[in-house]
Amino acid sequence: MPTPRSSMRKIREVLRLRYELGLSQPRIASACQLGVNTVYRYLRRARAAGLGWPLPEELDDHALERLLFPHRSGARTDLPPEPDWEQVARELTRKGVTRHQLWLEYREQEPKGYGYSAFCVHLRRHVGREQPSMAQLHTAGEALYVDYAGMTVPIQDGETGEQAPAQVFVAVLGCSQLIYTEAAASQCSSDWLNAHIRALTYIGGVPECIVPDNLKSAVQRPHRYDPQLNRAYAELAEVYGFAVVPARVRAPKDKALAENAVLIVEREILAPMRDRRFFSLAEANAAIRERLDALNERPFSRRAGSRRQRFEELERAALRPLPTHPFEPALWRRLQLGSTYHVEHAGHSYSVPHGLIGQEVELRITAAALEIFHASQRVAAHPRHDGPGGAKHPERAHAAAPPGLRGARRRADAALGRGRRRGDRHATAPGARKRPATPRKASGRRTPAPGSSLRPTAPGSGLGAGIEPGGR
Repeated sequence: MPTPRSSMRKIREVLRLRYELGLSQPRIASACQLGVNTVYRYLRRARAAGLGWPLPEELDDHALERLLFPHRSGARTDLPPEPDWEQVARELTRKGVTRHQLWLEYREQEPKGYGYSAFCVHLRRHVGREQPSMAQLHTAGEALYVDYAGMTVPIQDGETGEQAPAQVFVAVLGCSQLIYTEAAASQCSSDWLNAHIRALTYIGGVPECIVPDNLKSAVQRPHRYDPQLNRAYAELAEVYGFAVVPARVRAPKDKALAENAVLIVEREILAPMRDRRFFSLAEANAAIRERLDALNERPFSRRAGSRRQRFEELERAALRPLPTHPFEPALWRRLQLGSTYHVEHAGHSYSVPHGLIGQEVELRITAAALEIFHASQRVAAHPRHDGPGGAKHPERAHAAAPPGLRGARRRADAALGRGRRRGDRHATAPGARKRPATPRKASGRRTPAPGSSLRPTAPGSGLGAGIEPGGR
């Protein structure tokens, strides 16, 4: 396909830089973001048209284009008549209709029309199928391509009989094309991260980069040049030591191996199990693993060896080792700290240093803990609680709240259902065990027992003096 012609404004700039400033062709190409050969062709056409600088004021862009590109300014009259390509494309979708049959019908109407080869070339150009594809060379240990299959695995509830579709995760190495696949409950962040961990464990190493699609569990905000990754996914990449290179939006060729691996998994693993009934993910994954191992051991049809053999020979040694400590997937949340200097998660409130009121904080939530970060620094950490309860305080004490926050603290206590008794320094959380009352130290005043009266005691007498049962 020919390179698109530059605008007339840019061609005018090329002429100005050459004839007014006397710049060389490489410098003109660098200044105008053009190729050196393109600059040379524009200058050659200008000399052939007798153009210099400055250009005549009455020479507009259309006139300049006709002078520089005379054979493109008008329609050619020597071309054969063209058919209605839209109609040809529609007819080609009908069953039994071939391009040769459509060409024969076209030549019956236009005996001097295109030949069959030219007819097919113009048809491909019209339907947009003539797009060049660059051959991708995959280096050992360079990339792992991941995606979800379109087909799902139904998991049946043994008690109710209801079926829930399980998502099928697929990963493939670039060089050896070793495939890993498993069934997961969903495509949420935790299942996405755990599938990566098991895939890297299956291949026994870590590649240089992983190429995912633009689902929310991987990419928070897709962008052609600066995509924003999901925080939990970026943390997994940091722990395992690989780079995340998301495919471009609506560019399936960026991860063509993943698309092909998905097709292989659907045909070789999922389709043969279409009539089987599974009652748990573990049962489904056991059946998938059996067919997966057979698939990786199967010889290639057009070259020697198998996926497993190429992996052992070429790619295993190029992978980096797995981390020594297992990664714990976490859920990240970003929010602005309110005036109550507490954050809420799953019905529980967790305190944050009051100095961060009005600022943005991030929550890192794992199965056992909830950590709070500000500017990439941890400012508080709490044990995670999912049962009934109230506010949770951090492992280390925060600075005392200033006097201006007393009203905010009382409002926070009221919002969380906590009462504050006079003289009690601690709020009582709903559902929490109350602190037992501390017995007061004995003093000169004593509380009379029921049915007794308390009279003044003479100095030096015993503690029980002056108490008369039933007295008034």
